[in-house]
Formats: sequence, C-alpha cells, structure tokens
Amino acid sequence: MRQFQAAHLEVKKTFSEDFQTHPFEAGWASEAIFFVMVENVSGEGTRFEAEVEISHDGVHWTGEGSVLGPLEEKGLHFVRVSHFGNWLRLNCRISGNRPALQLLIQIALKE
Repeated sequence: MRQFQAAHLEVKKTFSEDFQTHPFEAGWASEAIFFVMVENVSGEGTRFEAEVEISHDGVHWTGEGSVLGPLEEKGLHFVRVSHFGNWLRLNCRISGNRPALQLLIQIALKE
C-alpha cells in the first residue's frame, strides 16, 4: 500500500508581497504536488508566481526548476515535483498595483 500525506502550508491568508511558504520535510516521499487555491484577487494587474525550492537541511534553499504561474485569476492550480531532497517549499512572488491575494496552499506527498 502506498503512503500518502497532505498538509496545509498556508490557510486562507491574504498576501500583498513576496513570501515563502512554511517548509515541509518530505524526504520519505518520491513525489509531491503543491496545490494553490486562489480564493480572491484584488488590485490592478495582480499576478502570482511560485518557484519550487528544495533544501537538504530546511535552512539553505535553492530553486528546483518547477514554476507555477503566472496566475491572475481565482481557481485551483498545481505544480508537480519529483527527485527532490529532504525539504520543500514555494518561493512566491506577487506583483501589481496594490495587489492582494487570498490563498490556500497545500502539499500532497506520496511514496
């Protein structure tokens, strides 16, 4: 039987500037999916982009190469990741004139 774990990294928070999600230890898993639910968007030209980052220790980070976005509208979006180290997070960038996005970000892991 395959192992599965899901966790919320950010829950219904409103963001208006760049941020990184809470890091998640995932070394036991062979695949991961980040789900990003954009629940509300305001401001002019508001855009959201996220890059998957990996880490061996949860302190030092590097880009994995997978990118989500740019997103400009409400809805559910995802990015898949495999062949990563022990830790995962999203490095998120928000742009626009007075941007604000209400987000729900979840990670799903499988082995």
